[in-house]
Amino acid sequence: MRLPGSGAAEFGTAIDYRLRLAFTTAEPVDDVARAGILLTNATVDSYDSDARRRMRDVGEELAARLEETVLALELDSRELPMDRGQEEEEDLARLLIAAAWYQVNYRTPIGFAYTPLAVTAREDPDAFTFERLLQLPHRDMVADVVAQLYKAADSPLQALRDRTRPEDCTPGPTFATCHLTADADLAVDGLLLDFKSTRSTRTLRQAEAWQLAGYLLLDAADRYRIDTVGLYLARSATLATWPVEEYLELLGACRRDLTAFRTVFTELIEGCASDEVPHGTEEEDRVRRLLQRLTPVADLGHCKTCTQPCPTSGRRSRKFCSAWCRSRAQVLQRRGLLPGGPAPLLPTPRKELRDLPDDVEIVSLTARIPR
Repeated sequence: MRLPGSGAAEFGTAIDYRLRLAFTTAEPVDDVARAGILLTNATVDSYDSDARRRMRDVGEELAARLEETVLALELDSRELPMDRGQEEEEDLARLLIAAAWYQVNYRTPIGFAYTPLAVTAREDPDAFTFERLLQLPHRDMVADVVAQLYKAADSPLQALRDRTRPEDCTPGPTFATCHLTADADLAVDGLLLDFKSTRSTRTLRQAEAWQLAGYLLLDAADRYRIDTVGLYLARSATLATWPVEEYLELLGACRRDLTAFRTVFTELIEGCASDEVPHGTEEEDRVRRLLQRLTPVADLGHCKTCTQPCPTSGRRSRKFCSAWCRSRAQVLQRRGLLPGGPAPLLPTPRKELRDLPDDVEIVSLTARIPR
């Protein structure tokens, strides 16, 4: 298992950060990175006071240099291309990788101890300077970030950038709840977009599918007016987007009423501790009652599974709009998510997340870019 801070996650954060800056520089230094810099003063006792002080001072210098660089390069100017010169992009990549290490200190302080930043500062606080920090990102990591950025500049993401304005874009959109923290990568003109530098470039993994759905449901106040969700896969330069209705259908949701979905989801997270499975009869009953509120109620002539109108037929009225919905109904019935079924079954935690079926291939989907 790769520990947070050992490189992979921070590398992904750096390219995500760079792509966001291509759309808007409203937040030249990520709020999470700033928080991580501030928290170096409260880092665990394994760091002596000199190491904590140096990490804080160097972090402040990093934030100042990053903001200066981002604004000077005018990264979100639509009159300029998405990418800059090789040397400028390499310098920027080093700054972003270093900022990503500070982000780890906010998200997972234990993992922060394994970052090259923390290891170097702990070994010799006096020698830990801003210049030393920028030497730490491996040249291969820097080259990979730059290569993915150049690939994005010749991709459908460039077309999306061209038809938007910086003021239409929200970097790192967050959601109004005190029960959990979550931030997507970009909200732009009704599209909620997440960047992925994963090496899996053909399938939509279950974790990513749930992640997009979670963001969609967390926007209970409809702050970002999301009508489309999407992924940009940086390694294959693939932009895949789905209208919300189609995305919920893709996931097999038995209800498409987004307002009702969000209301139940909000009540669910308000009553459950984050990352915990409901336990105890009373709590499980409460969750089951919430799930029952999402049970689809189909009018006559509408599919019992998805509640959409069934195709007209000269014979007797149909109960399902397709063979897929007919087979899906059996699963929902067993889980108590259709009228007349047993009490809803609660999900069992899984140690590993499996891919969605092979026919859900991102590269085979036509990218839909909102107009």
